[in-house]
Amino acid sequence: MSTPEWWNPERENLTWEVFGEASRFLSQEIVDSGWFPDLIVGVARGGLIPAGAIGYAIGVKEMGAINVEFYTDIGETLPEPILLNPQLDTDSLKDKKVLVVDDVADSGKTLDLVVNLLEQTASEVKSAVIYTKPTTIFEPDFSWKKTDQWINFAWSVLPVITRDGSFQEGH
Repeated sequence: MSTPEWWNPERENLTWEVFGEASRFLSQEIVDSGWFPDLIVGVARGGLIPAGAIGYAIGVKEMGAINVEFYTDIGETLPEPILLNPQLDTDSLKDKKVLVVDDVADSGKTLDLVVNLLEQTASEVKSAVIYTKPTTIFEPDFSWKKTDQWINFAWSVLPVITRDGSFQEGH
């Protein structure tokens, strides 16, 4: 395996190959816990790819997404996370066990917001992330790895491709 051009030895680098291993590990951890979700909700955008991978791995077809904005750039956040449209139909979660999936529990504010919101309707809510940071205020139920480094995710580290065909830095 060759090193991707975006690899940075001073950061945590999650390649597509390592992501495959991490998502299988998380999936096995969830199954081994004895708790099984009725549906999975991915936190858009970073949690959508891990949510899909876990859904396939454990055989859950009922999937949803909740749109939250918190990071505005590398290391820059809004004061608090905010929900974006389209909104998740939380009434459809009634009496269901829900697994919330995100890429990282950094500050933990996004997971805290989402889990508290979904707990108002769902019968039970648990959370899974690839990474947990020591700064988090919310400890996820399932996590692949702890790190205090900035994370380069394979799906978000490259520049945005703009409509005019140029590249734009940022996520």
